[in-house]
Parts: sequence; C-alpha cells; structure tokens
Amino acid sequence: MQVTSLLNRQEPKPGHDAGHSHDHGHHHDHDHDHHHHGAGESCSSCGHDHSHSEVKLTQVVLGLLFVINGFLVEWFFEKGTMAADASAMIGAVILGWPIVMTAMKDLRAGRLSTNELVALAVIASFASGNYREAGMVAFFMLMGEIIETRTADGARKSIESLIKLTPTKARRIRPDGKEEEVAVADLQINDVIRVRPGDNVSADGIIQSGQTSLNQANITGESLPVDKKVGDEVFAGTQNLTGVLEVKVSRAGQDTTLGRVRSLILAAEQTKLPIMRIVDQYMGFYTPLVLVIGALVWTFTHELSRVIAVFIVACPCAFILATPTAMVAALSAAARLGILIKNVANIELAARINAFVFDKTGTLTHGRLVVSRLAPLGSTKPAELLRIAASAERYSNHPTAKALSSLAGEAGVPMAEPADFAETAGRGVSATVDGRRVHVGRAQWLVDNGVPQDFQGSVDLNETEGFSLVFVAVDGHCIGWVGLQDQTRAEAKEALAELKAIGVRRLAMVSGDRAPVARRVGAEVGCDEVVGECLPQNKVEFVKAVRSKGYRVAVVGDGVNDAPALAAGDLGVAMGAAGSEVAINSASIALMNNDLRRLPFLIRLSRMTRAVINQNFLIGVIFVIGGLVLAAMKIISPIVAAIMHVLGALLVVFNSFRLVRQGEELEPFIQTAPHADAAGGAAPSEAPVGRPRLATTPA
Repeated sequence: MQVTSLLNRQEPKPGHDAGHSHDHGHHHDHDHDHHHHGAGESCSSCGHDHSHSEVKLTQVVLGLLFVINGFLVEWFFEKGTMAADASAMIGAVILGWPIVMTAMKDLRAGRLSTNELVALAVIASFASGNYREAGMVAFFMLMGEIIETRTADGARKSIESLIKLTPTKARRIRPDGKEEEVAVADLQINDVIRVRPGDNVSADGIIQSGQTSLNQANITGESLPVDKKVGDEVFAGTQNLTGVLEVKVSRAGQDTTLGRVRSLILAAEQTKLPIMRIVDQYMGFYTPLVLVIGALVWTFTHELSRVIAVFIVACPCAFILATPTAMVAALSAAARLGILIKNVANIELAARINAFVFDKTGTLTHGRLVVSRLAPLGSTKPAELLRIAASAERYSNHPTAKALSSLAGEAGVPMAEPADFAETAGRGVSATVDGRRVHVGRAQWLVDNGVPQDFQGSVDLNETEGFSLVFVAVDGHCIGWVGLQDQTRAEAKEALAELKAIGVRRLAMVSGDRAPVARRVGAEVGCDEVVGECLPQNKVEFVKAVRSKGYRVAVVGDGVNDAPALAAGDLGVAMGAAGSEVAINSASIALMNNDLRRLPFLIRLSRMTRAVINQNFLIGVIFVIGGLVLAAMKIISPIVAAIMHVLGALLVVFNSFRLVRQGEELEPFIQTAPHADAAGGAAPSEAPVGRPRLATTPA
C-alpha cells in the first residue's frame, strides 16, 4: 500500500524548486539524494506510489456506505441476497479501483512493489465473491493511507509555517517620498520599504529610520523580542511589534536569510540516512519473497483467505515510515529553535559526537569590547570619568569608543559635544570637552602629551590576560582609567557543563588570541583544554589531530574566519548564521542565533531521534513478522490484517511526532491570555506574540 515516503513527497512549487530555489552552490556540497516526482509518479525507492494519496475522502465514504449497506441487507433480510452482494460489489469496486490502478501503473513501468501485494489481496477477495471482505480490506488500507499522509503533511506544514512568513506585498517609498504597494518579488536591492507595527518584514535590510522590537523567532529561534534601532539589520519574515521602520533592502526574494533557510530545510528533507539507503536496496527483493510465502501458504492450506491476509500484513508501511517520519519531526523541532540542519545524516552523526572544538572570539565570547572596570583617581566620580571619556571618543569608530558610548547610553550618562576632535590610529584621541583639553588612549599616548607618569601605579589589571586599558587625562592630569575586555557569553559555562554531563569526553578551545587571554576565557567557561595563538591552519591541524585519536569531532565557530576548521571536523556548526552567507555555507549545521545551549539540545535530539527510529523499526518488524505468522495460521482474517496494518503505521507516525515537542524547555513559556505581557515588555494592549506551534495531529 502506498505510504508516502516523506522525503519524496514535495513537488516543486512554481518558482520554488524544493531545495533548489536558487543556485547558491552550497546546496550541492551535501549528499542530497533528490527524487523529484510529478503527481502520481511512483517512488521507485520505496515501492510506494503517490497518486492515490489524492483519493478523495468522499470517494472512500461513498464506497464504505455501499459495503455497509451490503452487511445490513444480509443481517436484516436473508443471507446471500442479490441486493446485498450488488451493494457490496459496487462498494468494493469504488474502494478497490485506485489500489488496482496504482498496481497496474507500477507493472507498466516495470516495477514490482508492495502495491501489488495489496492489489492482489483485493482482487483475490473480489474474485472469490467475498465482496464485503474485499471492500473492507480496501477501505482500511485507503483510510490508513489518508491518515498517514495527512499526519505527514501536518509535520511538513509545521516546517512550512516556520519558513513561509514573508508577506507577498511591501510598502516601497518612491523617490518623491510617497508610499506605493508593490509585490515582494519586485523589490530591488537599495529600495527603501516602510514596515508598520504588526507587519512582517518583507526583505532583509538595514534600518534607515525608526526603532522597534522585532519577533525573530522564526529565523533565530529566540522567543523574546529583540530591540532594533537605526543601523541594525532586520530579516525577512520577522514581525515588527512596536515602531514604524524605514528599511533599506540589502537582500530580496530567494536571497533573503528566510529564503535560504527555506531552501536548505526543504533540501534537508530530500537527503537520506544511511539506514534508508539500505532499506531502498532490499525493497526490490521484498515483494517476490512475499509472493513465494503466499504460494507456500496456498500449497499447504488451499485457503485463499489465508493468502489474502498474508499479502496484507506483509505490506511494510510501518517499516518504511520508520525513518522519514522521525527525521521530519526532528528537523521540525530543530528549525523551531533556529537550528538549521542541511543534511539529515548529520542528525544521526550528531548522536555520536564525543569531542567539541570551539573557536573563542564570537563563539564563546561576544567578539566585541565591553567596559568591565571604571577606575577613577582622586576626587573624580565614576560617572564623570565615563562622561568625559565617552564624550571625547564620541566621533571615533574604534571598538573602545563604541564600548564607552554603549555603557554611557545604558547608564543614562549624558555625553557632551567634543570640539577640536583628533584621533591618532592605535594610540588615542584628543578633544576639547566642556572647555577642557581631554586625552583618552594608551599610557604612552598620555605621557607623550605631557601627563606625569605616576598614574600607571594604580593599575591592578593584567593586560596580557585580555584586558584593554584606556587612560583619561584632563588638562594634563590623569583622572582615571577604563578596563575593557571581550566578555564571555552568559550561557557558555552552562552549555559546556551540560555537554560534559551528556557524555562529551573532550572539550577544547582554539584561539588566535594571546595564550593568557585564551586561558582566562577557558577558565571562565569551564573549558580545560585551551590553545592560544593559533593561525587558521593550526586550528585545522589541531582538529585533525583530535580526530586521529578516534574522536568524533564537532567544530563550533562563527563561520567568518573558521571555514577551514569547520570543514575539517566531522560536524561543522556555525554560530549566529542569521544573515551570514559565509556561516550558512561553511558549516553542516548552522545556529541562527548565538545561544550555545542549542548544542547540548542538538546532541540530545539526535540521540532521541536515533532511539525513536530503532523503536519504529521494531514496531514495523513485529507487525510484519507477527502478522505473517498469525495470517498463515488463520488466527486473523483479511479484515483484521488490514486493521493491523493501519495500527502499525499509525503507531510509528505518532511515536515519531513525540520528537516535534523536543526543546520546548529552551523557550520561555508564552502566555496566550489577551493581556499577558507576552512580547517581553510590549504594551498590555498588544496581541501576544508567539511562534507558530507545530502540528502534531493529523491535519
């Protein structure tokens, strides 16, 4: 009987060839066993045809009514009446026709599949005059298929709901300042679009004016809204919650982050686990084997009903559904949390990872300087030190200036307008603030500008451990210093501890930074093995050395300068891939946000997926072998065999879809009450913002 192999069901939509909607090259780097079929073409790999999944429910119900009428006439009147037989025969023809036609199509194409087993069972029942039995067998097989495909479609639609959120229209601002509504497909790079509160963003771009909170759940998997201001990047498909934005388009259509995510998720559905390739190889031998078993049962018993029951229970739908349903459910759970898996074989591989190699900057740390210490001297107050330093650095683009400006904004310290601003690259800046001459920079910069050297004795931080020191002088006197550092991610320590807890045996950090800096970060996050001063080629050599000792290695980086190392590991994981073409291309798995807690979740999900697939295979084997024995011994009738077939397939489907709920602990619970503050600080009057929930029941 047809059971849709979920991997091969997608028909390319106009303009959206599944998995290849645009040619970015990276889709071809992975082992994608694509099988695109037209409607009604059969999937040769699994021996299952896709056409009678189009059977209308009304057709099934009509056929069933005729069969039931046949039973009723026989029960309430006399047995063997022409009316009862005629009614049951009409019902059997209506229900059996799609099954027989599918088998004929297979045979014409030179294929022998499990469709023929069911067709033989229906024809044999019909030919022996058991119209009611033929009708009921066909009914249960069709109903099983309808429930399976609807449930499977529910899983696929749950993925589509995550990646189909780009609006079809956009409000483009014309050069004369007027607003016009255009199709999203017509947007060009450098167009300016207006996004109102409640709208979904229609293209990737940079905010030109306005500030807002955005719900980015479908791209990054972050449940809480993210504040955005002028200069920040926004992604297509994210929802604007509060302010009006004007966005300059940087990527449109299929090139947006959402477009690439959609293409890669659909491409991942087309790939196969090794176990599925093995199943495909042996399906061609399976049907002849069952025909031989049926012939033996007939030889020894001469009872057609036993042979019919054997053919029905031998249809291995539960077995064939075992892997694809689990895989789609796992992809769906991962996509919801912003984990982009490009090849389903990586789900299976992640379960066996026992070593992680992390890059430092941008992975375990934020990759940007933040103020960690304000040290005023004499009578200067910390706020005054910050105000003077931030004001003097106001027009500098140096990371130090950005860190000072950011802290001043957070602390509510008003910055003054600097005059006579001058910057000396790599040394410091000078400016006039409130009529006083200010120098901000390295110690030597202050000394060169006539500041007495005694101020350096107050420093109690070690610059070699990754602290960057900036000294502030006003009118030739040092008033204090500021310590800055690249801060570690808040969740890094927890994530690494969790990886150790779930059995990862080796955690290492490799960094191009100075060894003392690397050691300090390693100590902060709980990573024992630390290698500093690594060039890109040294990182690759380190990964290869770990692999040579028998470890299965996952390399985690931000994808910008880690591409060679990511490719060198068994598994490459790129962090913060939203909007980054390089990161999405260079890794086998991309985390759309920077939450390191996704890593232990990925390992747990892959292990659970493997366990569920094994459970599903066990269910399939029990139902097929157990059913064959029971049918051959005439313990079950053909109708009971058909019911068993449906139950086995449904058990597998619902066992797989337990995976869809995985990872919900990583999302803060989102209230659905009308006045809940669900948007993380949104006004009570706003509708709560959640992400699309995944369908786990038949559509």
